[in-house]
Amino acid sequence: MKTLATSVALGLALMTPTVSTAANNYTVDQAHSTAAFSVKHMMVTNVRGIMSNITGSIAIDDKHIDKSTVNVEIDVNTIDTRNEKRDGHLKSPDFFDTAKFPKITFKSTKVKKKGKGKLAVSGDLTIRGITKSVTLDVEGPTPEMKSPWGQTVRGVHASTTINRKEWGLTWNKALEAGGVLVGDEVKISLDIELHKQAPG
Repeated sequence: MKTLATSVALGLALMTPTVSTAANNYTVDQAHSTAAFSVKHMMVTNVRGIMSNITGSIAIDDKHIDKSTVNVEIDVNTIDTRNEKRDGHLKSPDFFDTAKFPKITFKSTKVKKKGKGKLAVSGDLTIRGITKSVTLDVEGPTPEMKSPWGQTVRGVHASTTINRKEWGLTWNKALEAGGVLVGDEVKISLDIELHKQAPG
């Protein structure tokens, strides 16, 4: 019986997923982090904008980078394209509908090393209540360094390209000369500063 119990316990232990204890936890520094995007306007030029209120946490395991995790939120109401009327339209039900869906979220499902200083971070991107899988091309994280205020900081840059229609952002207008007012392809880039948290 003792041998049987030992075998069962060992089997259960092998079946239980392990959680890395070597990861360091970081929070997003809102003051030095930005989500930027660009999209074609009238088929001729790019309109660019930013969302400035990013919150969340990132756990980085430098020895086993695949055990790292990302969980961030972006406040869509901070959208800024340098045009108040356009910003209001983007917040309306035609686009993000921020009254119902004020946040964009990203939760990682897989982290993979792509080369020196580069990662591929796949995860669930939720916009307007619709969740789709995307992969971010990530540069970093940079090595830890101390800020003049004693904080331990790191940085990452991430980018990807999505089709806005997949997240229900379908509003458009046809142009007399052909084509449409707003392009479907949206290029996204994020620059994020991270502050290390004390253990526990």
